Order: sequence, then structure tokens, then C-alpha cells
Amino acid sequence: MTTVQHIPSAGTFKTPPLSAAARIGNLLFVSGTPGYYPDGRIDEGDFGAQFDQAVAALREVLVRGGASMRSLVKVNMLLTRAEDVAEMNRRYAEAFGPAPYPARTTCVVAALPDPRMLLEIECVAGVEAT
Repeated sequence: MTTVQHIPSAGTFKTPPLSAAARIGNLLFVSGTPGYYPDGRIDEGDFGAQFDQAVAALREVLVRGGASMRSLVKVNMLLTRAEDVAEMNRRYAEAFGPAPYPARTTCVVAALPDPRMLLEIECVAGVEAT
């Protein structure tokens, strides 16, 4: 039987009942990561600030799970405003580059769980065998 390693959420912010990530074999599945700071603050209405904070949180979870931005295989971007797609692409190229980039799906959704959230990043990364 394969063991699943659960990576808990970090920081003082009370998260929903989930693990920040779960590792099985050589894959790390990272839960949707919004742009919250570790204390629960969010830059309401500021897409760029939320994107940057979501990426910072994502990097931290990847490291704790034994992965990195360069080991990403698949990224799902969920945005609540279509007008943020161009800005997302610009910031994404900087944060997830240089090429080659991971496979990606971008969706504009009607809403996310917290109405202040403008985006959420979910991904899968490859990790070295232990």
C-alpha cells in the first residue's frame, strides 16, 4: 500500500479542513492557494498583490513537500475577473519561468469561497523518490 504524506497549512490563519498539499509516490498535489498572507489578511481588490502572495505561499508549500517551482507539472489558475488574464499571464511568466512552463489551465469562474479572493492557484509537482 502506498503511503500518503499530508502537508499541513502553515501560518496562524485558520484554513478550511484541508491539507496544503498531499504527496503520494513522486507526485505532490497542492490545494488551491489564494493570495492570503499567513495571518489571514488579503489585499482586497488588488489582483497583482494577491497573485504575488499566492505564489509566495505556493513556493513555501512546494518546498515543504520536497518540490519547487521548476518541478511543477500542471497548474490550474482560477480567476474571478476576465480582465485580469493579461496581468496574470505577465506575472505568471515571471513567477513560473523561464520556459519551459508547466502545463496550465486558466478558468474565469463566477466566484471563489471568499468574495475578496480574485484568484486561486492549484498545481501538481513531481518530487524525487525518497
